[in-house]
This record gives sequence, structure tokens and C-alpha cells, in this order.
Amino acid sequence: MKTKKKLFAIDIFSGAGGMSIGASMTGIDVAVAVEYDTHAAATFKANHPNSEIITKDIREVTFDKKYKNPFILFGGPPCQGFSTSNTKTRNSDNANNSLFHEYIRQVKELTPQWFVFENVEGIKSFEKGTVINKLEEEFQKLGYKTEWNVLTASDYGVPQNRNRFFMIGNRLDIDFVFPEKHEKTVTVNDAIEDLPQLQNGDFHDSLDYKKIEPNSYAKLMRGASEKVSQNYVSKNKDYVLERYKHIKPGQNWQAIPKELMSNYKDTKNCHSGIYKRLDPNIPSVVIANYRKNMLIHPYENRGLSVREAARIQSFPDNFEFKGNISFQQQQIGNAVPPLLAKAIFEQIIKLTPNGKNKKR
Repeated sequence: MKTKKKLFAIDIFSGAGGMSIGASMTGIDVAVAVEYDTHAAATFKANHPNSEIITKDIREVTFDKKYKNPFILFGGPPCQGFSTSNTKTRNSDNANNSLFHEYIRQVKELTPQWFVFENVEGIKSFEKGTVINKLEEEFQKLGYKTEWNVLTASDYGVPQNRNRFFMIGNRLDIDFVFPEKHEKTVTVNDAIEDLPQLQNGDFHDSLDYKKIEPNSYAKLMRGASEKVSQNYVSKNKDYVLERYKHIKPGQNWQAIPKELMSNYKDTKNCHSGIYKRLDPNIPSVVIANYRKNMLIHPYENRGLSVREAARIQSFPDNFEFKGNISFQQQQIGNAVPPLLAKAIFEQIIKLTPNGKNKKR
């Protein structure tokens, strides 16, 4: 009996590896990844011990011939220049924006059957849409049929309202159709209700789960884990904790008494996401820089732990983040939710005749 050969993939601009976790969930073998940030690369390696990790600037990377013709290449170039929240450097002069040319180069040199280009929603309107037009034009020159869309993570089993842009391409002449939305919505409470109670500044490597029957999402995240790891909470000052006490689920800084906000020269410039207490009954707001934004636990007067934020991003509990707590928080905030990536990879495999893969 012949053993079916695994589909193999290449992850560029991998970060901590959210997309690679999603790929692995579908049986895709992530053979190699590229990530310039050493902390994110260490996280990737810790969670993908059998994958090669190249810690270099993508502009200096040319892959070995053994990696040619993968089933799929995926990744998202740094998106700071494209983001609609970035008003200072949102223009074509931002050096990060040129990195999409490197993505095109890798597609050209590696000739994957499929590619997944991921980015922030703001890329749609960047330079009046010319970036998307340019991407489509270049990929079509290389023989790829493309489709793009903006997907919301909460539509695909992630307890978070996070919008991400995806362009999917293939050289198999397949009309790609984006996956259907899930019927069930996962809430913040679903995501974290079985995780341990914590206090401001707690730093516990391992704790027990709460003694409650885990819901289906919690079971999925737990897997075979018997303990909760990385229960790390940033330590906020007393005056910050005093502000937290006045904020109810779903409310933000506007619920804080004015006398407690006296260190702000002008609260009119405060973003609506600052001092946001998560509503337990709906999916979370975007988990980006959640420490800087002072996102608040739905029930407790503290910030989110590393594990809680990872759960809201749909990282499984056995996923280990490397670096100090601020680097871990950044890696979580920058990641593509694994379950969102999984939905896309499942659809790609479904649409590929026999799921064939070139030999490595």
C-alpha cells in the first residue's frame, strides 16, 4: 500500500508561525520558514522543530533547489505601511511596502502550485487600490489565477473580530472560492473561561485549568495539554488598576472618571480601543498591541495574560512563545489566527485535484 506523500509548504515573513500552525492542522508539512526577527524565529523553531528556519532579511534569501515547486507558499509582508491605523507612514515611501516585490520574486523563483498572500485590510485602499492591481498583474504574468477577499476571523471559529486581506493564487487554472463562514460564533468567555484566575503582574509558568467542564473551543485549544503555560500578566501601576474598576464589559476609557485621567492633556485624541474591557458574550476586539492599548480582562481588573491572548488568537495551549513578555505579546498581536489560516488551507486542499504535490 502506497503512503500518501505530505503536501509541503514554505512560509515567508512567518512571524511566530500562526499561518504555519493552521497549515499543520490540515496536514501540510511546513518545510522551511523565513523570519528576520530573532525572537519570532525562536518561537517558530520551538513549535516546528522539524522545519528549517532562515533568520535573514528576505531580500538576502534564495532558496535551495530542493525547495522548488512546493504545494504552497504563504506569508504576509510587514503591513505597517498599509494599515489604516498608521497615519504617519502610510505611503509608498515606507520601506516595508517594497517587500511585496520580494514576495513576487519568491513566487517566480519557487513556482508553487498555490500561494497565499496575507495582509491588513488597509491594503485594499492603499494608493487607491493600485497595490492590489499591481499584485494581480504580476502574478498573472507568472501564470497564476488569483482571487482576493477580506475575511473576518470570527466567521471561522476564532473568538476575535479581526479582518485580514487574503489573495490566493494558483497555476492549476482553478477558480478559487473562499471558504464558507462557520455557523457558530465563539465568544471571549468561550475562549478563556477554563483558564486560571490571575492578578496584576502574575508570572506563572504552569498552572491548573479551572475545574469546570471545558466547552468545545477550550477542548480544541487544550489538545493533550494537562497544564496552562505562560500565565504572564504585565504589571500595571496602581492608578491604572484604579481606572479599570470603573469600566464595565464592552466599555472603554470614556467610562473612567475625568479626575482619574488628569495625566492626559487631551482625551479627545484617545483611541476608542484604549482601556477596553472585553465583553465576554461576543468575540473580542482585535488583539494587536494589547498591552499598550490596556485591553482589560472581562471579569478581573488586570490586563490579559499571554495565554489568554493566545487563546483569543486561536493558538493551541501547547504553543510556546519565546523572548521576554513584551516580545511574546507582540508576536501574538502580529499573528494570523491559526484557525482562520486553517479554513483557507482546507479549502485549497479541497479544490486541488488529488491534492498532488511535487517531489522535494
